[in-house]
Amino acid sequence: MSRSLKAATAVGALLLATACGSSGTPSSAGGFNPPDLEAQKKLGKTEGKVNLIAWAGYVEDGSNDPKVNWVSDFEKQTGCQVSTKTAATSDEMVSLMKSGQYDAVSASGDASLRLIASGDAAPVNTKLVPNYKDVFAGLKNQDWNSVDGVPYGIPHGRGANLLMYNTKKVTPAPDSWSAVFDNASAHKGKVTAYDSPIYIADAALYLMKTKPSLGIKNPYALDQKQFDAAVQLLKEQNANIGEYWGDYLKEISAFKSGNSVVGTAWQVIVNAAQAEKAPVKAVLPKEGATGWSDTWMISAKAKHPNCAYKWMDWIISPKANAQVAEYFGEAPSNAKSCALTSVKDHCATYHAADEPYWKKVHFWTTPVPQCLDGRKDTKCVPYSKWVQAWTEIKG
Repeated sequence: MSRSLKAATAVGALLLATACGSSGTPSSAGGFNPPDLEAQKKLGKTEGKVNLIAWAGYVEDGSNDPKVNWVSDFEKQTGCQVSTKTAATSDEMVSLMKSGQYDAVSASGDASLRLIASGDAAPVNTKLVPNYKDVFAGLKNQDWNSVDGVPYGIPHGRGANLLMYNTKKVTPAPDSWSAVFDNASAHKGKVTAYDSPIYIADAALYLMKTKPSLGIKNPYALDQKQFDAAVQLLKEQNANIGEYWGDYLKEISAFKSGNSVVGTAWQVIVNAAQAEKAPVKAVLPKEGATGWSDTWMISAKAKHPNCAYKWMDWIISPKANAQVAEYFGEAPSNAKSCALTSVKDHCATYHAADEPYWKKVHFWTTPVPQCLDGRKDTKCVPYSKWVQAWTEIKG
């Protein structure tokens, strides 16, 4: 927890615009057809450097905290000098990748399909990433990191979007997202929600479980009628919102002060708020939840592809993956990392190996016109429309 807070502080507060993915089912991407690109067939001589785009806290070399460094050993062992551009949003990552100046990116699910569709990300040959064999099965071949069984990245870690509540103000303890939707008026002005268009999927997930007549099968695959229903629910919720949040340090502060009493949160936020004596608990609601899983993707224009492959293997190696998972506050992707965390119950706290838990989590992914639920007879609302609608929702 403290390491995660340091990671956030080091960049002036880590934006929650970080991670993203899809519903936790094997991918066919519903007819999504990316450009015809081939994965690298074998590793060649390393080029001496690698240029990365990453979320804050993912590529630490000791400059933010001398005790937090998994880059220097990589550089010594591979001869690849690491240069990192820290990005604040998925949109920034997509833009930077289009420049052709970077070799790899720690893409979230609301960016990954965009990078695949535009041809900016190349397929990945997992045989060139030895540590891939130890990645949790639930992270492989998913909608946000593969298309028709072809992998486009290496899983980095994952987390769920939980319902956090003030135990003194919100009683009885909620077990449903109705606390922030249909029953939000009970805490008018003190409800909080994640500030991003992808939050529309949270409303869609709630409707998927509470209004089956809408026929929602995947909260990221919404036809116009389904989309309109989710947007309407969020417009109604808006009347009860105290603030939308993107900086998790501010959410911790809001729950400590009582300005927020119920809303979405990450496990790291729950841990931090509890450590600071805020009277909060969190639950994975009965409807399930959205969540995120980041993926290291290699640029189709990579100038240093061999060093990029070495980096992808390194960052999911047991020790490095354990370090980044603790520092950032997430479940590691490598199953062997759990034995190496300094906090011995880290993986238990973050449900790292609890696959039944993750089956309830619908990981963020980029909504595209080709419906990700497999429907062929309709078009779904693309992410650009989600962005427009989010502006309307917030008024």
